[in-house]
Amino acid sequence: MKYRRFLGIVVLVFVAEIAALILLMRKNPDSKQDAVAVNEAVRSVERDFDQMERHQNGTGLDYTVLDEEGAVLFQTKPGLSVSVNEAVTHRDTILDIEKNGVVVGRILIDNDSERRWNNNRRQIAAVLVLAVSMQCVMCVVYLAYLGHIVVKPFRKLERFAKSVAGGNLELPLEMDKKNLFGAFTESFDLMRTELKKARMEEARANASKKELIAQLSHDIRTPVSSIQAVAEVGAATAQNEKTRQNYIHIIHKTDQINTLVTNLFSATLEELQQLGVEPADMNSGELMGMLQEADYFHYAEMKNVPGCMIFADKIRLQQVFDNIFSNSYKYANTKIDVNTAVTGAYLAVRIEDHGGGVLERELPQLKEKYRRGSNAGKIEGAGLGLYICDRFMKEMHGELTVENGTDGLAVTVRILLSGSREKIYNETIKK
Repeated sequence: MKYRRFLGIVVLVFVAEIAALILLMRKNPDSKQDAVAVNEAVRSVERDFDQMERHQNGTGLDYTVLDEEGAVLFQTKPGLSVSVNEAVTHRDTILDIEKNGVVVGRILIDNDSERRWNNNRRQIAAVLVLAVSMQCVMCVVYLAYLGHIVVKPFRKLERFAKSVAGGNLELPLEMDKKNLFGAFTESFDLMRTELKKARMEEARANASKKELIAQLSHDIRTPVSSIQAVAEVGAATAQNEKTRQNYIHIIHKTDQINTLVTNLFSATLEELQQLGVEPADMNSGELMGMLQEADYFHYAEMKNVPGCMIFADKIRLQQVFDNIFSNSYKYANTKIDVNTAVTGAYLAVRIEDHGGGVLERELPQLKEKYRRGSNAGKIEGAGLGLYICDRFMKEMHGELTVENGTDGLAVTVRILLSGSREKIYNETIKK
């Protein structure tokens, strides 16, 4: 209904513009005089010709009265034609004034058709300008309306897609079901929810796999340890060198088995190495936009970021901030303080909530895979967020530290300054 009403108004305005243009294109304005008024003016002048100083104009016409010699006897207003030649040029109506059948003078009736046409043309032009202005305003309003109901939702969808592509499944897609694309955007958020569930199931499967590996390792190590112990006793009590060498060979093989079983624990951690990190120089001014994008609930109080050049992967750094803010929303759900400062070779971004923090003994475990604080309770989570953040920061030659702040958990992201990159690289090579 709104679209029909809008289209109807646009059509009406367009018709008004066409009508105004047609009127403006007319070349020949109506120059006809009112015959009744002309006759009345002639009779009144003939009646008062001998006493024109007392003559009263009883018509709506403007005219000039001349005597037989061409002298001006009367004018209804200044600026009218004062001679026959001037009246001919102006296309005025020229009539004789007679007294007793004798021509005693002339009346020059002003031709005001051009003036009236100019007035009408100005009115038509005003209507045309008004119509065009209305049309422009309507187009601007309609473009703003399209931006609100079409462009804005798709931009949100674009940011949402980048967030999902970056691995952040905690960021919800804001929806307006009354919007034209409400159902369309809702389906994408349902997709995010399903992906999150799949990620949770994958995390549980990985955790179960890790527990299974640990159990199998324990089960394998127990008999292997027994075999190794018996072999060590046999090697110590062997009666000849050949028998002792056989026992030593058994001991070496049991050591090899223990090494292989130990390697099973680290095998599951290799999968994250497939995520590429490609740091490059960037301006620190971009951090404010990245922090604001990560703080989609607008809980954070942010201060200005010091101006400098930093060395980071913008996509991975955005994931780091997304994970930190997501954890704060999930486990603390309080306001967040964000402070930035240049410390040595790094730009430090300290993100602190007011949720009470975690136990001191649990702090070193928070950056490990599948580890969460005891305050997590029944809140969903895979225990991968800070582990991924820590790995990304190391790949960018930065640091990530976790500590208890004044009122809650504080995570500090230290981003390498571009000017310090070569120095850090040299120290890394030396190590």
